[in-house]
Amino acid sequence: MHAHAATAPSGRTWAVAARLAWPAVALYAVTRVLTFVVLAIWSRSTPESLGKVLGDFDGAHYVLIADKGYDAVAGGKEMALFPLYPMLVRGLGWVSPLSTAQNAILISAVASLVAAWGIFAVGNHLADRRTGILLAVLWGVVPHALVQSMAYTESLFTALSAFALLALLRRNWVTAGVLTAVAGLTRPSAIALVGVVGLVALIAVVRRQDGWRPWVGGLLAPLGWLGYILWVGNQTGRIDGWFHIQKTIWRSSFDFGSSAFRVAKKTLSTASALDFTVVTFVLVAAILLLALNVVDRLPWPLILYSALILISAIGASNYYNAKARLILPAFLLLLPAARALARTQISKAALILTFLAATSVTFAGYLAFIWKLSP
Repeated sequence: MHAHAATAPSGRTWAVAARLAWPAVALYAVTRVLTFVVLAIWSRSTPESLGKVLGDFDGAHYVLIADKGYDAVAGGKEMALFPLYPMLVRGLGWVSPLSTAQNAILISAVASLVAAWGIFAVGNHLADRRTGILLAVLWGVVPHALVQSMAYTESLFTALSAFALLALLRRNWVTAGVLTAVAGLTRPSAIALVGVVGLVALIAVVRRQDGWRPWVGGLLAPLGWLGYILWVGNQTGRIDGWFHIQKTIWRSSFDFGSSAFRVAKKTLSTASALDFTVVTFVLVAAILLLALNVVDRLPWPLILYSALILISAIGASNYYNAKARLILPAFLLLLPAARALARTQISKAALILTFLAATSVTFAGYLAFIWKLSP
Protein backbone atom coordinates (compact mmCIF):
# COMPACT_ATOMS: atom_id res chain seq x y z
CA MET A 1 0.00 0.00 0.00
CA HIS A 2 1.22 3.46 -0.85
CA ALA A 3 2.58 5.53 1.99
CA HIS A 4 0.86 8.82 1.22
CA ALA A 5 -2.59 10.19 1.82
CA ALA A 6 -4.14 10.79 -1.61
CA THR A 7 -6.31 13.80 -2.20
CA ALA A 8 -9.87 13.67 -3.49
CA PRO A 9 -10.05 12.89 -7.23
CA SER A 10 -10.64 15.84 -9.55
CA GLY A 11 -12.87 15.88 -12.61
CA ARG A 12 -9.78 15.38 -14.77
CA THR A 13 -8.78 12.36 -12.69
CA TRP A 14 -12.21 10.80 -13.25
CA ALA A 15 -11.95 11.46 -17.00
CA VAL A 16 -8.56 9.75 -17.15
CA ALA A 17 -9.90 6.85 -15.08
CA ALA A 18 -12.89 6.46 -17.43
CA ARG A 19 -10.64 6.39 -20.50
CA LEU A 20 -8.50 3.71 -18.88
CA ALA A 21 -11.50 1.62 -17.83
CA TRP A 22 -13.76 1.77 -20.88
CA PRO A 23 -12.43 -1.40 -22.62
CA ALA A 24 -13.01 -3.38 -19.43
CA VAL A 25 -16.54 -2.04 -18.99
CA ALA A 26 -17.33 -2.51 -22.70
CA LEU A 27 -16.08 -6.10 -22.79
CA TYR A 28 -17.90 -6.87 -19.56
CA ALA A 29 -21.06 -5.37 -21.09
CA VAL A 30 -20.68 -7.79 -24.00
CA THR A 31 -20.94 -10.70 -21.53
CA ARG A 32 -24.19 -9.22 -20.14
CA VAL A 33 -25.68 -8.59 -23.60
CA LEU A 34 -24.76 -12.12 -24.65
CA THR A 35 -26.48 -13.47 -21.55
CA PHE A 36 -29.65 -11.44 -22.20
CA VAL A 37 -29.77 -12.58 -25.85
CA VAL A 38 -29.36 -16.26 -24.99
CA LEU A 39 -31.99 -16.05 -22.22
CA ALA A 40 -34.41 -14.18 -24.49
CA ILE A 41 -34.10 -16.88 -27.17
CA TRP A 42 -34.34 -19.67 -24.58
CA SER A 43 -37.44 -18.12 -23.00
CA ARG A 44 -39.37 -18.55 -26.25
CA SER A 45 -39.50 -22.31 -25.67
CA THR A 46 -40.58 -22.00 -22.03
CA PRO A 47 -43.68 -20.60 -20.30
CA GLU A 48 -41.53 -18.20 -18.26
CA SER A 49 -40.60 -14.73 -19.51
CA LEU A 50 -37.13 -13.25 -19.31
CA GLY A 51 -38.35 -10.58 -16.90
CA LYS A 52 -39.90 -13.20 -14.63
CA VAL A 53 -36.71 -15.27 -14.22
CA LEU A 54 -34.48 -12.21 -13.73
CA GLY A 55 -36.73 -10.89 -10.95
CA ASP A 56 -37.41 -14.22 -9.23
CA PHE A 57 -36.47 -15.64 -5.81
CA ASP A 58 -34.73 -13.01 -3.64
CA GLY A 59 -35.61 -10.45 -6.29
CA ALA A 60 -39.30 -10.93 -5.55
CA HIS A 61 -38.64 -10.14 -1.88
CA TYR A 62 -36.70 -6.98 -2.77
CA VAL A 63 -39.53 -5.86 -5.06
CA LEU A 64 -42.01 -6.46 -2.24
CA ILE A 65 -39.92 -4.34 0.15
CA ALA A 66 -39.61 -1.59 -2.47
CA ASP A 67 -43.37 -1.56 -3.02
CA LYS A 68 -44.72 -2.08 0.49
CA GLY A 69 -41.87 -1.79 2.99
CA TYR A 70 -40.62 -4.21 5.61
CA ASP A 71 -44.06 -4.69 7.18
CA ALA A 72 -45.42 -6.37 4.04
CA VAL A 73 -45.01 -9.88 5.50
CA ALA A 74 -46.02 -10.77 9.03
CA GLY A 75 -43.22 -11.94 11.32
CA GLY A 76 -40.56 -9.65 9.90
CA LYS A 77 -39.25 -12.13 7.34
CA GLU A 78 -38.17 -9.39 4.92
CA MET A 79 -35.96 -7.73 7.56
CA ALA A 80 -33.28 -10.32 6.80
CA LEU A 81 -32.71 -8.42 3.55
CA PHE A 82 -30.70 -5.21 3.86
CA PRO A 83 -32.32 -1.94 2.77
CA LEU A 84 -30.11 -0.06 0.28
CA TYR A 85 -31.07 -1.98 -2.86
CA PRO A 86 -34.86 -1.94 -2.35
CA MET A 87 -34.69 1.73 -1.36
CA LEU A 88 -32.84 2.52 -4.61
CA VAL A 89 -35.50 0.58 -6.50
CA ARG A 90 -38.23 2.58 -4.77
CA GLY A 91 -36.42 5.84 -5.52
CA LEU A 92 -36.05 4.98 -9.21
CA GLY A 93 -39.76 4.19 -9.28
CA TRP A 94 -40.54 7.84 -8.57
CA VAL A 95 -39.12 8.87 -11.95
CA SER A 96 -39.20 5.67 -14.02
CA PRO A 97 -42.14 4.48 -16.13
CA LEU A 98 -41.03 0.86 -15.65
CA SER A 99 -42.48 -1.62 -13.19
CA THR A 100 -40.81 -2.13 -9.81
CA ALA A 101 -39.36 -5.47 -10.94
CA GLN A 102 -37.99 -3.90 -14.12
CA ASN A 103 -36.45 -1.06 -12.12
CA ALA A 104 -34.80 -3.62 -9.83
CA ILE A 105 -33.26 -5.42 -12.82
CA LEU A 106 -32.16 -2.09 -14.32
CA ILE A 107 -30.38 -1.02 -11.12
CA SER A 108 -28.62 -4.37 -10.92
CA ALA A 109 -27.53 -4.09 -14.56
CA VAL A 110 -26.13 -0.58 -14.08
CA ALA A 111 -24.46 -1.60 -10.82
CA SER A 112 -22.78 -4.51 -12.60
CA LEU A 113 -21.18 -2.07 -15.07
CA VAL A 114 -19.95 0.09 -12.18
CA ALA A 115 -18.64 -3.07 -10.52
CA ALA A 116 -16.73 -3.95 -13.71
CA TRP A 117 -15.13 -0.48 -13.59
CA GLY A 118 -14.16 -0.94 -9.94
CA ILE A 119 -12.81 -4.44 -10.52
CA PHE A 120 -10.72 -3.15 -13.44
CA ALA A 121 -9.41 -0.28 -11.32
CA VAL A 122 -8.26 -2.65 -8.56
CA GLY A 123 -6.61 -5.00 -11.07
CA ASN A 124 -4.93 -2.09 -12.83
CA HIS A 125 -3.66 -0.75 -9.48
CA LEU A 126 -2.27 -4.12 -8.43
CA ALA A 127 -0.79 -5.19 -11.77
CA ASP A 128 -1.44 -3.44 -15.09
CA ARG A 129 -4.20 -2.37 -17.45
CA ARG A 130 -4.46 -5.70 -19.31
CA THR A 131 -4.77 -7.61 -16.03
CA GLY A 132 -7.48 -5.20 -14.88
CA ILE A 133 -9.45 -5.66 -18.10
CA LEU A 134 -9.18 -9.44 -17.89
CA LEU A 135 -10.17 -9.42 -14.22
CA ALA A 136 -13.40 -7.57 -15.05
CA VAL A 137 -14.20 -9.85 -17.99
CA LEU A 138 -13.49 -13.00 -15.98
CA TRP A 139 -15.95 -11.79 -13.33
CA GLY A 140 -18.55 -11.61 -16.11
CA VAL A 141 -18.03 -15.21 -17.27
CA VAL A 142 -17.94 -17.14 -14.00
CA PRO A 143 -20.57 -19.93 -13.80
CA HIS A 144 -23.10 -17.95 -11.73
CA ALA A 145 -22.59 -14.61 -13.51
CA LEU A 146 -26.32 -14.66 -14.34
CA VAL A 147 -26.93 -13.27 -10.85
CA GLN A 148 -25.08 -10.08 -11.81
CA SER A 149 -28.01 -9.27 -14.11
CA MET A 150 -30.81 -10.38 -11.77
CA ALA A 151 -32.71 -8.40 -9.15
CA TYR A 152 -30.09 -9.33 -6.54
CA THR A 153 -27.61 -7.27 -4.52
CA GLU A 154 -24.35 -8.95 -5.59
CA SER A 155 -23.59 -6.41 -8.33
CA LEU A 156 -24.32 -3.39 -6.13
CA PHE A 157 -22.28 -4.75 -3.24
CA THR A 158 -19.37 -5.71 -5.50
CA ALA A 159 -19.31 -2.21 -7.01
CA LEU A 160 -19.18 -0.57 -3.59
CA SER A 161 -16.61 -3.07 -2.29
CA ALA A 162 -14.31 -2.69 -5.30
CA PHE A 163 -14.13 1.08 -5.00
CA ALA A 164 -13.86 0.90 -1.20
CA LEU A 165 -10.90 -1.48 -1.51
CA LEU A 166 -9.34 0.76 -4.17
CA ALA A 167 -9.70 3.75 -1.83
CA LEU A 168 -8.11 1.69 0.94
CA LEU A 169 -5.15 0.76 -1.28
CA ARG A 170 -4.69 4.45 -2.09
CA ARG A 171 -5.11 5.43 1.56
CA ASN A 172 -8.17 7.55 0.78
CA TRP A 173 -9.47 6.84 4.26
CA VAL A 174 -12.63 8.93 4.26
CA THR A 175 -13.73 7.62 0.86
CA ALA A 176 -13.09 4.04 1.98
CA GLY A 177 -15.08 4.65 5.16
CA VAL A 178 -18.05 6.22 3.38
CA LEU A 179 -18.22 3.50 0.71
CA THR A 180 -17.94 0.79 3.36
CA ALA A 181 -20.74 2.38 5.39
CA VAL A 182 -22.95 2.39 2.30
CA ALA A 183 -21.95 -1.19 1.44
CA GLY A 184 -22.95 -2.14 4.97
CA LEU A 185 -26.55 -1.28 4.07
CA THR A 186 -26.44 -3.69 1.12
CA ARG A 187 -25.66 -7.21 2.33
CA PRO A 188 -24.94 -8.97 5.64
CA SER A 189 -21.60 -10.17 4.24
CA ALA A 190 -20.51 -6.52 4.20
CA ILE A 191 -19.19 -7.26 7.69
CA ALA A 192 -16.12 -8.65 5.84
CA LEU A 193 -15.46 -5.26 4.24
CA VAL A 194 -16.22 -3.44 7.50
CA GLY A 195 -13.72 -5.60 9.34
CA VAL A 196 -10.94 -5.12 6.80
CA VAL A 197 -11.32 -1.34 6.48
CA GLY A 198 -11.64 -0.97 10.24
CA LEU A 199 -8.55 -3.08 10.92
CA VAL A 200 -6.37 -1.29 8.35
CA ALA A 201 -7.54 2.07 9.70
CA LEU A 202 -6.78 0.98 13.27
CA ILE A 203 -3.26 -0.03 12.31
CA ALA A 204 -2.74 3.36 10.65
CA VAL A 205 -4.01 5.10 13.81
CA VAL A 206 -1.66 3.09 16.03
CA ARG A 207 1.24 3.92 13.70
CA ARG A 208 0.14 7.58 13.65
CA GLN A 209 -0.10 7.66 9.87
CA ASP A 210 -2.14 10.14 7.78
CA GLY A 211 -3.35 12.26 10.68
CA TRP A 212 -7.08 12.34 11.38
CA ARG A 213 -8.21 10.55 8.20
CA PRO A 214 -7.82 6.94 9.40
CA TRP A 215 -9.82 7.84 12.51
CA VAL A 216 -12.71 9.11 10.38
CA GLY A 217 -12.52 6.25 7.88
CA GLY A 218 -12.43 3.62 10.61
CA LEU A 219 -15.33 5.18 12.53
CA LEU A 220 -17.48 5.58 9.40
CA ALA A 221 -16.94 2.03 8.11
CA PRO A 222 -19.28 0.10 10.46
CA LEU A 223 -22.12 2.65 10.57
CA GLY A 224 -24.25 1.16 7.78
CA TRP A 225 -24.05 -2.51 8.78
CA LEU A 226 -24.26 -1.87 12.51
CA GLY A 227 -27.01 0.71 12.07
CA TYR A 228 -29.25 -1.72 10.23
CA ILE A 229 -28.60 -4.57 12.66
CA LEU A 230 -29.52 -2.25 15.56
CA TRP A 231 -32.62 -1.01 13.70
CA VAL A 232 -33.86 -4.58 13.25
CA GLY A 233 -33.09 -5.21 16.91
CA ASN A 234 -35.21 -2.22 17.86
CA GLN A 235 -38.06 -3.31 15.56
CA THR A 236 -38.10 -6.85 16.89
CA GLY A 237 -37.55 -5.96 20.54
CA ARG A 238 -34.40 -8.07 20.86
CA ILE A 239 -30.79 -7.06 20.26
CA ASP A 240 -30.13 -10.18 18.14
CA GLY A 241 -33.30 -9.64 16.11
CA TRP A 242 -31.67 -9.92 12.68
CA PHE A 243 -29.82 -13.12 13.59
CA HIS A 244 -33.00 -14.52 15.13
CA ILE A 245 -34.91 -13.91 11.90
CA GLN A 246 -32.14 -15.54 9.90
CA LYS A 247 -32.14 -18.62 12.10
CA THR A 248 -35.85 -19.13 12.79
CA ILE A 249 -37.48 -17.94 9.56
CA TRP A 250 -34.80 -18.36 6.88
CA ARG A 251 -33.30 -21.45 8.59
CA SER A 252 -29.76 -20.18 8.20
CA SER A 253 -27.04 -19.71 10.80
CA PHE A 254 -23.26 -19.97 10.97
CA ASP A 255 -22.13 -23.57 11.48
CA PHE A 256 -18.46 -23.18 10.42
CA GLY A 257 -19.09 -25.08 7.18
CA SER A 258 -20.21 -28.41 8.61
CA SER A 259 -23.42 -28.55 6.55
CA ALA A 260 -21.59 -27.35 3.43
CA PHE A 261 -19.02 -30.13 3.88
CA ARG A 262 -21.76 -32.75 4.23
CA VAL A 263 -23.53 -31.58 1.08
CA ALA A 264 -20.26 -31.36 -0.86
CA LYS A 265 -19.32 -34.88 0.21
CA LYS A 266 -22.74 -36.22 -0.85
CA THR A 267 -22.58 -34.30 -4.13
CA LEU A 268 -19.23 -35.82 -5.05
CA SER A 269 -20.19 -39.35 -4.02
CA THR A 270 -23.63 -39.64 -5.68
CA ALA A 271 -25.35 -38.66 -8.91
CA SER A 272 -26.22 -35.05 -8.12
CA ALA A 273 -27.93 -32.06 -9.68
CA LEU A 274 -25.73 -30.07 -12.04
CA ASP A 275 -25.95 -26.90 -9.94
CA PHE A 276 -24.74 -28.66 -6.79
CA THR A 277 -21.83 -30.15 -8.75
CA VAL A 278 -20.88 -26.76 -10.20
CA VAL A 279 -21.18 -25.06 -6.80
CA THR A 280 -18.86 -27.68 -5.29
CA PHE A 281 -16.33 -27.16 -8.08
CA VAL A 282 -16.51 -23.37 -7.68
CA LEU A 283 -15.94 -23.54 -3.90
CA VAL A 284 -12.94 -25.86 -4.27
CA ALA A 285 -11.53 -23.64 -7.02
CA ALA A 286 -12.09 -20.55 -4.85
CA ILE A 287 -10.03 -22.06 -2.02
CA LEU A 288 -7.22 -22.85 -4.48
CA LEU A 289 -7.33 -19.34 -5.95
CA LEU A 290 -7.20 -17.82 -2.47
CA ALA A 291 -4.08 -19.89 -1.75
CA LEU A 292 -2.52 -18.70 -5.03
CA ASN A 293 -3.15 -15.09 -4.00
CA VAL A 294 -1.34 -15.78 -0.75
CA VAL A 295 1.62 -17.25 -2.66
CA ASP A 296 1.58 -14.24 -5.00
CA ARG A 297 1.73 -11.97 -1.93
CA LEU A 298 -1.41 -10.03 -2.66
CA PRO A 299 -1.73 -7.20 -0.09
CA TRP A 300 -3.02 -8.77 3.10
CA PRO A 301 -6.18 -6.62 3.40
CA LEU A 302 -7.33 -7.97 0.02
CA ILE A 303 -6.54 -11.55 1.03
CA LEU A 304 -8.43 -11.04 4.28
CA TYR A 305 -11.45 -9.55 2.49
CA SER A 306 -11.56 -12.47 0.02
CA ALA A 307 -11.13 -15.02 2.79
CA LEU A 308 -13.89 -13.51 4.94
CA ILE A 309 -16.35 -13.45 2.01
CA LEU A 310 -15.48 -17.08 1.28
CA ILE A 311 -15.81 -18.07 4.94
CA SER A 312 -19.17 -16.31 5.28
CA ALA A 313 -20.49 -18.25 2.28
CA ILE A 314 -19.11 -21.67 3.18
CA GLY A 315 -19.75 -21.29 6.91
CA ALA A 316 -23.46 -20.49 6.61
CA SER A 317 -25.84 -23.41 7.00
CA ASN A 318 -28.47 -24.23 4.37
CA TYR A 319 -28.78 -22.85 0.81
CA TYR A 320 -25.85 -24.81 -0.64
CA ASN A 321 -27.21 -23.96 -4.09
CA ALA A 322 -26.50 -20.25 -3.45
CA LYS A 323 -22.91 -20.51 -2.21
CA ALA A 324 -21.24 -19.85 -5.57
CA ARG A 325 -23.40 -16.73 -5.90
CA LEU A 326 -22.48 -15.56 -2.41
CA ILE A 327 -18.76 -15.45 -3.25
CA LEU A 328 -19.24 -13.26 -6.36
CA PRO A 329 -18.14 -10.15 -4.40
CA ALA A 330 -14.78 -11.86 -3.76
CA PHE A 331 -13.68 -10.87 -7.27
CA LEU A 332 -10.01 -10.82 -6.27
CA LEU A 333 -10.08 -14.62 -6.22
CA LEU A 334 -9.93 -14.34 -10.02
CA LEU A 335 -6.69 -12.33 -9.97
CA PRO A 336 -4.32 -15.33 -10.47
CA ALA A 337 -6.30 -16.33 -13.57
CA ALA A 338 -6.28 -12.73 -14.85
CA ARG A 339 -2.52 -12.49 -14.33
CA ALA A 340 -1.97 -15.78 -16.19
CA LEU A 341 -4.19 -14.72 -19.11
CA ALA A 342 -2.44 -11.35 -19.29
CA ARG A 343 0.82 -13.18 -20.00
CA THR A 344 -0.61 -15.27 -22.86
CA GLN A 345 -1.01 -14.31 -26.50
CA ILE A 346 -4.08 -12.16 -27.15
CA SER A 347 -5.52 -14.74 -29.58
CA LYS A 348 -5.19 -17.52 -27.00
CA ALA A 349 -6.69 -15.37 -24.24
CA ALA A 350 -9.60 -14.49 -26.56
CA LEU A 351 -10.26 -18.16 -27.28
CA ILE A 352 -10.24 -19.03 -23.57
CA LEU A 353 -12.57 -16.13 -22.71
CA THR A 354 -14.91 -17.06 -25.57
CA PHE A 355 -15.13 -20.62 -24.27
CA LEU A 356 -15.77 -19.40 -20.71
CA ALA A 357 -18.44 -16.96 -21.95
CA ALA A 358 -20.21 -19.70 -23.91
CA THR A 359 -20.14 -21.98 -20.87
CA SER A 360 -21.37 -19.21 -18.58
CA VAL A 361 -24.34 -18.18 -20.74
CA THR A 362 -25.33 -21.81 -21.29
CA PHE A 363 -25.28 -22.39 -17.55
CA ALA A 364 -27.25 -19.15 -17.14
CA GLY A 365 -30.00 -20.68 -19.27
CA TYR A 366 -29.93 -23.80 -17.09
CA LEU A 367 -30.18 -21.74 -13.89
CA ALA A 368 -32.98 -19.57 -15.30
CA PHE A 369 -35.22 -22.15 -16.95
CA ILE A 370 -34.31 -25.64 -15.73
CA TRP A 371 -32.98 -25.32 -12.18
CA LYS A 372 -35.89 -24.85 -9.77
CA LEU A 373 -34.11 -23.35 -6.75
CA SER A 374 -32.47 -19.95 -6.45
CA PRO A 375 -29.16 -19.55 -8.32
